[in-house]
Amino acid sequence: MLLGLLPGIEVVGAAKDGDEAVELVARLAPDVVLMDLRMPRCDGVEATRRIRADHPGTQVVVLTTFADDESLFAALRAGARGYLTKDAQGDDIVKAVTDVLAGQAGLAPAVQRRLLERVTEPQQVPTPAEPPDGLTAREAEVLSLVAEGLSNKEIAGRLHIGAATVKTHINNLFAKTGVRDRAQAVRYAYQRGLIEPPGTSVT
Repeated sequence: MLLGLLPGIEVVGAAKDGDEAVELVARLAPDVVLMDLRMPRCDGVEATRRIRADHPGTQVVVLTTFADDESLFAALRAGARGYLTKDAQGDDIVKAVTDVLAGQAGLAPAVQRRLLERVTEPQQVPTPAEPPDGLTAREAEVLSLVAEGLSNKEIAGRLHIGAATVKTHINNLFAKTGVRDRAQAVRYAYQRGLIEPPGTSVT
């Protein structure tokens, strides 16, 4: 009822859950969807992801009571261009809709502050794990390159060291890990997480 009274906004449909929202977008092709997050069957994040993937011309503005980081960032990653909490006034909604249609972000001031805080928070630098079985960092590096299929000469070029030094490192790491040849070294590197198996992607 509120939206229907706002200037410049025509309400073309209303959905009771995420699945119905996706269906209505496919049928009605609205410019903007105002999306709740907590809904039965299909939540707002998944519905946003599906709408943005299948109907990129439709923008999504989240309108929810949830302002926690998990909800906020999940919605933005799914493709939402706006994020308002349900204490937003009519003018706030109109501005958010107008902003996303103009290619801008339609974010509540509190959400903008949280994004800025998140960006400027000190980042925790993870402590590198110690190489297994007493390997030195250089030996672990050489082992990972062996597992990538590089020859001794190629490893020497990659690390800017001599071929004889590479051979020494390989002999040492073979002794420490108990492997007998490069094939076993490759298997060892995968098992110890020194290199990701082909086709593995991490996000």
